[in-house]
Amino acid sequence: MENIALIESFSEFKDDKLIDRVTLMAILEDVFRSALKKKYGDDDNFDIIVNPDKGDLEIWRNRVVVADGEVEEPNHEISLSEARKIEPDFEVGEDVSEEVKIIDLGRRAILALRQNLISKIHEHDNTIIFKQFKDLVGEIYTAEVHHIRHRAVILLDDEGNEIVLPKEKQIPSDFFRKGDNVRGVIDSVELKGAKPTIIMSRSSPVFLEKLFEQEIPEVFDGLITIKNVVRIPGEKAKVAVDSYDDRIDPVGACVGMKGSRIHGIVRELGNENIDVINYTNNLQLYITRALSPARVTSIKINEETKRAEVILKPEEVSKAIGRGGHNIRLAGQLTGYEIDVFREGAEEDVELREFSDEIEGWIIEEFSKAGLDTAKSILEQDVDDLVKRTDLEEETIKDVIRILREEFEE
Repeated sequence: MENIALIESFSEFKDDKLIDRVTLMAILEDVFRSALKKKYGDDDNFDIIVNPDKGDLEIWRNRVVVADGEVEEPNHEISLSEARKIEPDFEVGEDVSEEVKIIDLGRRAILALRQNLISKIHEHDNTIIFKQFKDLVGEIYTAEVHHIRHRAVILLDDEGNEIVLPKEKQIPSDFFRKGDNVRGVIDSVELKGAKPTIIMSRSSPVFLEKLFEQEIPEVFDGLITIKNVVRIPGEKAKVAVDSYDDRIDPVGACVGMKGSRIHGIVRELGNENIDVINYTNNLQLYITRALSPARVTSIKINEETKRAEVILKPEEVSKAIGRGGHNIRLAGQLTGYEIDVFREGAEEDVELREFSDEIEGWIIEEFSKAGLDTAKSILEQDVDDLVKRTDLEEETIKDVIRILREEFEE
C-alpha cells in the first residue's frame, strides 16, 4: 500500500532507539492524531491502526450518511451520493468508514509529521535517560573524558550519554586528558528544556562514602556503618565509623594492614589525608577523637550553644588546628559543635580581637580561620609557619607580631 513507503522508517526508529512496541504505537498514534486534527479540525472520528513491526499503518475516517445537500459537518458527515461512490447500497443514517491515505494529508503535512515523530522519539529518550540517572543520584559512575572546557569536563558513558563534571565539583589536583576514565558520584539530574543535564561530583562527601562501600567489604556488607563523612576535597577528610559487632574493629578494618585498604581511596582522591575514627554517643569522647591526632587535656561542652571549649597542652594546639585550620574545621563539622581551642595556662593569654584598635579586622579574621585566636597562639609560631597557615603577607604578619609583643609582653 502507499503508506508503507512513507512510514518504512518506523521500524528503524524501533530498532535504533530500543523503544518497546506499546510505546512506539502510542507515539505514532499521537503524531498522526495531531496531523489529522490540524487538517480536519478534530480527530475523534478517526481510527488509527499501527503495526510498527512491519512499518504499516492504516487510518480510517468514520462518517454518517446524510441526504445530498444536508452536509453541515464535512468531517463527520458524508452525502448519500458520495457514500454510494464508496459502496453503492449505502442509505441515509448508516455509518461509512473510509481509509485515509497519508499522501492525502499533503506533502508539507508529511514533512511536519516526520519532524514531529523524531521530536517525540527524542523526548521519549530524554525522559528515559532522566529517570535512569535520577535513580543513580548518589551512586558511583564511570565515564570517559570526551572534551575539556574551561569550567567543566564533558564525559561520555558507554551509551553515549553526556555527563558534566564542573570545575567546582572536581578535586583541586584533578587533571584529565581526553580518553581518561573518570569516577565520581552522580550529583544531580535536571531537565533543561527537553534535555537532561547530568552532573557528576568528585568533591562530594558522598563520593568518599561510596568509595568506602566499594573498596571495603565490611562496609559493603553492612558490618561496618559509616556515621558521617566530612571533607575538604584534596586536602583532608574525616570519616566516623561504627560496628554493631564487638568482634570487628571498624577503624582497623577500614584502614587495613599498614593502610593497605584505604590506600586506593587516598590515591583516587588525589592523596587526600583521611582520618578514620570510631563513632561514639559519648560526646566528649567523640570530640576528642575528632580532634585526632591532637591529645586533649579536658573539654567543656555547652549543648545549648553547640560549642565545645577544648583545653590542650601548648605543643598539642597546632596538631588540633592542623594545616590551614583544616583539622579543627573538619572536627567541628563532624561533631556538629563549634570547637574553641585553649592552651593550658591560657589565663594569661589575651584574645586577638582585643587588639582591634591596632590590627585591622580582616587580618584578625584571617588568623581566626587558621585557628589562631589569641596573642600567644601567634607569638608561639614562627613567621614561616604563619605564612603557610594563612593568606597573609610576611610583612603583615611581622607587623602583627611586633604589635602583640609591644602590648602583650609589657
